[in-house]
Amino acid sequence: MAKKDPTDLSVEEKLKTLYQLQTALSSIDEKRALRGELPLEVQDLEDEIEGLTIRIEKIKADIDDFQSAVIKKKAEIEQAQTSVNRYKEQLNEVKNNREYDTLSKEIEYQELEIELCTKKIKEANARIGEKKEELVNNESLLDERKRDLEVKRGELDEIMEETRAEEEKLRERVKELEAKIVPGLLTSFKRIRKNARNGLGIVYVQRDACGGCFNKIPPQRQLDIKMHKKIIVCEYCGRIMIDPELAGVKQEQPVEEKKKTTRKRAIKKTVKTDEEEG
Repeated sequence: MAKKDPTDLSVEEKLKTLYQLQTALSSIDEKRALRGELPLEVQDLEDEIEGLTIRIEKIKADIDDFQSAVIKKKAEIEQAQTSVNRYKEQLNEVKNNREYDTLSKEIEYQELEIELCTKKIKEANARIGEKKEELVNNESLLDERKRDLEVKRGELDEIMEETRAEEEKLRERVKELEAKIVPGLLTSFKRIRKNARNGLGIVYVQRDACGGCFNKIPPQRQLDIKMHKKIIVCEYCGRIMIDPELAGVKQEQPVEEKKKTTRKRAIKKTVKTDEEEG
């Protein structure tokens, strides 16, 4: 059997197809709602783990830099100490006060260099200690976050496994229904649905009001909706409106009024009887 062209559909068929599409999409939304905040929590943990990994690599690089600086300063100390020893030996061979003063100043300078290098090594070692402690804390936090991620992923996978088959069927159903709707109407429906807080793009009339925003609908407009001659949108919220019968929804009949009326009549009758008896 050939597929019916979307442009050949009557307004009634278009509305019915749109409502069926809304029902399928709402069911998919419900499946997503079952996952709750889990997808976001998983994403947040993945981002945090990535950030921690980068931070740990940076800390390790800093430790390497400080250790390289320590090695360099130790080499400078050895070099300066060698110079001090050499100058001290030369002091024994000086021939005048000028040479003695020059060598003494060189020895003093090299000893100051040794003191400065020793101070730098001490500072670098202190920073290495701090960085190593920071590294341990971050690695511990990373392990903890990895365990949390494993748990959250497990929970998410379990929920998705339960709903995957049903969700796939719904998605296929959505594709089938979308193919039956003219592109312009489908685009409008999707735009309305996107802007709606509850994701409803088409709603049926409930108690003389819009099923989306619950504003009252004038009688003439309700009649137009029931006639299915044109697509009508709510003047307040912009949702497409459909009458309950076309949506396949049975509305309750107002029974309360009858009961109250019957009760009042019964009371009046009783009062009259009492007066007659008096």
